[in-house]
Amino acid sequence: MPDYSQIKAMLAITKASLRATFRSPSAVIFSIAFPLIFILVFGFLSSGGNINVNVAITQGSDTANPIYTAIKSIPGFKFATGDSIKIQGELAKGHITTMIHIRATGNLNLPYTIDLISSEAANPQNIQLVKSILNSVISKINEQRFKDAPSIAVVNNNVKKVPGRIYRTIDFILPGQLGFSLLSAGVFGVAFLFFNLRQQLVLKRFYATPIRRLYIILGEALSRVIFQLITAIIIIGIGHFAFKFTLVHGWVTFASIMGLSFIALLLFMGFGFIVSGVAKTESTIPPFANLITLPQFLLSGTFFSIDNFPTWLQPFCNILPLTHFNNAMRNIAFEGNSLMDSWTDISILLIWIVIVYALAYKIFKWE
Repeated sequence: MPDYSQIKAMLAITKASLRATFRSPSAVIFSIAFPLIFILVFGFLSSGGNINVNVAITQGSDTANPIYTAIKSIPGFKFATGDSIKIQGELAKGHITTMIHIRATGNLNLPYTIDLISSEAANPQNIQLVKSILNSVISKINEQRFKDAPSIAVVNNNVKKVPGRIYRTIDFILPGQLGFSLLSAGVFGVAFLFFNLRQQLVLKRFYATPIRRLYIILGEALSRVIFQLITAIIIIGIGHFAFKFTLVHGWVTFASIMGLSFIALLLFMGFGFIVSGVAKTESTIPPFANLITLPQFLLSGTFFSIDNFPTWLQPFCNILPLTHFNNAMRNIAFEGNSLMDSWTDISILLIWIVIVYALAYKIFKWE
C-alpha cells in the first residue's frame, strides 16, 4: 500500500476551500468590493495629496525678528528638525510642505521678505494654505506694532520648487484600504470559517482521515492566503492603472508589497484563530472581531495620518500592527524602500505574529 501523501491531501483541501471562498458572495464583497468602493470614491474626489502642514525654517533665515517668533507659535505648523540634507530629502518626498526662509531687505518700509521653497510632491493647496497663514501673521503684526510702515514683510508669490515625486491622494488611501481588506479577511474570514467547521463537525470528520491536524489548518490557511493575495493584486492594479498609484520601481516594488501583504495576512489570520476559539456562538464572533479590527481601522492611519490625533493617543496608535503595515506599505510604494529598509515596521509585525500565535495555540479549539 503506497504511503499516504500529506502534501496532496493538504493541496486538495486548499483547492476545495479556495473554490468555496470564490463562491461566497460575502467573501468577495468584503475583500474586494468594499475596499474598491473606497478607492474609487477617494480617487475621483481628488488627485492631490492629503492636507498636511509640516514646515521647516531654513538654516540661513533671519530669526531675530517678530515674524519668526510668531511663526514658531502657530499651532497648525509642525516644524521638522534635522540637518539640511535630511530636510531636503523630506521636502522632496512631500513629507514637508514647504521650507520658510526669512531674509532682511535693508528697506525700512519693508524690512523682511519671506521666501517659500517647496517640491512637486507637495499639495498646491497646502502651499496656498501656508501662504494664507503667513499673510495673516504679517497683517496681525502690522496692526499691533508697525502701523506707520506699509508692512513689516511680504510673502514672495514665486515659490521655488525642488524636484520631487507627485504625491496623490491615492498614494495615501490605497495602502490603508489594502490593510483594511487584509485585516477584515484575516479576522472575520478565519474566525467564521473555523467556527463553522467545528460546529458542523467537519474538523471531527477530518480525524477519521490520515491527514494530520497541522495540514488541515495549513490547507485552509493556504486557500485564504491565495484568495487575499489575488484581491491585493486587483486592488493595487486598479489603483495603479486607473488612478496612478505610485510604484516607484515597478515590478520590484510590487513584489515587495506582496511580500509585506503575506506577512501581514499571516498575522491577521492569527487574530481570526483567536476569535474562533473564544466565540461560544456564531453571533458572538462579530463583537469579538470588531474589538480587534475597529481600533485599527480608526487609529492606524487607514483614512488619515495618525499625526492628526492628540499627542497622548499617538503612542497607542504606534503599537497597533496595522499602523506598521500602512507605514511600510507607503514607504515601499512611494519612497521605493525595500523590505529590508522597512525592517523596523516588519520586525514589529513579526513580534506580533509570535505573540498572537502563541495565544492562538492556547485558545484554539478543535471540538
